[in-house]
Amino acid sequence: MAEPVRPPIRAVLFDKDGTLFDFFGTWLPAMEAIARETAGHDEALAERLLTLGGRDPVTGRLDPQSVMAAGTNLELAQLWAAEVGRTDVEALARRFDDFFRAHGVTHATPVTDLPRLFTRLKGRGLRLGLATMDSHAAAEATMAAFELSALLDFVCGYDTGHGTKPGPGMVHAFCRAVEIPVEAVAVVGDTPHDLEMARAAGAGLAIGVLTGASPREHLAPHADHVLESIAEIESVLGP
Repeated sequence: MAEPVRPPIRAVLFDKDGTLFDFFGTWLPAMEAIARETAGHDEALAERLLTLGGRDPVTGRLDPQSVMAAGTNLELAQLWAAEVGRTDVEALARRFDDFFRAHGVTHATPVTDLPRLFTRLKGRGLRLGLATMDSHAAAEATMAAFELSALLDFVCGYDTGHGTKPGPGMVHAFCRAVEIPVEAVAVVGDTPHDLEMARAAGAGLAIGVLTGASPREHLAPHADHVLESIAEIESVLGP
């Protein structure tokens, strides 16, 4: 029996950190800095926070399913507040939002020439979106700083009201915004949560990239394709 014909891809929903921007070059220094601040510059406590957050104390790598790799700033605040004896979790989460928003605008390292790539994709008639576990304000600020705002049809953060990964809500919200069926959407990300979101939503393609926290063997079981970076994405989108 012949396999069903997959509809052509008409829209692409990207993750942000680890997908558009190199994760380790951009975010590990920021994570280390905010851990030290949260620990009151107690280096031993800061190391405990980083280990709790998902960083291996020996290799320095992140567990791709950990809070620091795939969670929200609120989840990180909840995790760390308990360790440092703070009860003002929401205030701590707002501090993380502000810190990471400022860091992303000034220090994010793009994996390729993003305006040029997005312009080519738009030239193919594709609708483009962003779905991140960062805050919506941070996502909007970073997109503006890298001259991508006008090239995106949709931007969604963990606090936008469409749920969080790996649930399907962000994908479905993108589909509603661009009026394209989910089977014609490709979802691109660097963690299993991104790809599980794609599967949960019924996206046409789930594409993993190796510019983030996850090695190929963690992405391959969930992905239709695993790419070195989004610079290769046009090779898998079809004509």
